[in-house]
Amino acid sequence: MAELIELDDAGDPRLADYRDLRDVQLRRHLEAEQGLFLAEGEKVVRRAVEAGYEPRSFLMALRWLPGLEDVLERSAAPCYVVTESLAEQVTGFHVHRGALASLKRLPLPSLPEVVADARTVVVLEDIVDHTNVGAAFRSAAALDVDAVVLSPRCADPLYRRSVKVAMGAVFHLPWARMHDWYDGVGQLSAAGFTTVALTTGPDAVDIEKAVAGLDKVALLLGSEGPGLSERWQRSADVRAVIPMAAGIDSLNVAAASAVACYVVARR
Repeated sequence: MAELIELDDAGDPRLADYRDLRDVQLRRHLEAEQGLFLAEGEKVVRRAVEAGYEPRSFLMALRWLPGLEDVLERSAAPCYVVTESLAEQVTGFHVHRGALASLKRLPLPSLPEVVADARTVVVLEDIVDHTNVGAAFRSAAALDVDAVVLSPRCADPLYRRSVKVAMGAVFHLPWARMHDWYDGVGQLSAAGFTTVALTTGPDAVDIEKAVAGLDKVALLLGSEGPGLSERWQRSADVRAVIPMAAGIDSLNVAAASAVACYVVARR
C-alpha cells in the first residue's frame, strides 16, 4: 500500500516531479531525462495505472484520497499529501482536480509493430499544440481508430495537458513515433495502407468519396497553421477535404480529426 506522507514545504526535494508544470521547456527536459510523465485527476490517474504504467509517486489533497483509495492500496509508491495551496505553489497552477501522479514511461513500440494489425490509423504531422494532440487521440479512440502515428516533431502525447485532454486515451490507443519524416508516408504505403491526406487544396475530393470502399486507411493530418507539408501531400495516395459552408476555409485540426475519423469509421 502507498505510504501517506504529509508535506508542508514547497521546496521539499521529494516534490521535484511536480514542480513548475506550466514551464513546458523545463518539463520536456525533466520528463525525457527522468523517463516520467504526469497524470492529473482521479479518472486519468486511475486509467494510467490500470493501463500498466508504474507510479513513481502521488500528490494529493487530503479530500481526494478516498476517490483513489483502491489505487493507493495496490501501489508501493509514496503518496505525498499536501494542502491545495501548497500544491499550487509547487505546480504553478490550481490543481482543481485534486490529484496528480508521476508515472514511469513504457518503451514505445516501433512503427511496424503498431500498424501490423491495424486497419485504420491516424497520422499527425508536426502538430505542436498538446491540446490538439490530446483531442486527436480522444477522437481516434472514440471512433474505433486502431493506432496513432506521430511525425518526429509532433508534441508529446504523454505531456500532462495532452493526457488530460485525451482523458487517458493515450494510455490505451497504440501509438508510435516515426524516425524518418521524409519517407514517412512511403512507410505506411509499404505496410498496405491507402494514405489519405486531409487538405483544403482545390484538387481534393470529398472525404466520404475518398475513403469509400477502402480497406486499410492512414489518415494524414497536418500542423495547426500551414497544414500538411507539400512533401506529404504529394506522397499521399488521395487528397481529401471535409466539405464546408461557403466562406469557411478550414477547421481546427482537433475538430477536423474528429470529423474525419467519423467518416473513415463509417466507410
